[in-house]
Amino acid sequence: MVKMRCEECGWVYEPEKGFPASNIPPGTPWLDVSTDFVCPICGAGKEHFLPKED
Repeated sequence: MVKMRCEECGWVYEPEKGFPASNIPPGTPWLDVSTDFVCPICGAGKEHFLPKED
């Protein structure tokens, strides 16, 4: 699964871990994350995330 990085602050969403603080269980792919999700660090919307390149 693809990790997604916030282009504003660099926070990374990792599908394997999900984000329980926002009720996103582990194993949730980015496409299944709600469109109203915001970055927990800077508040940027989901549209400000890009695939993380290793």
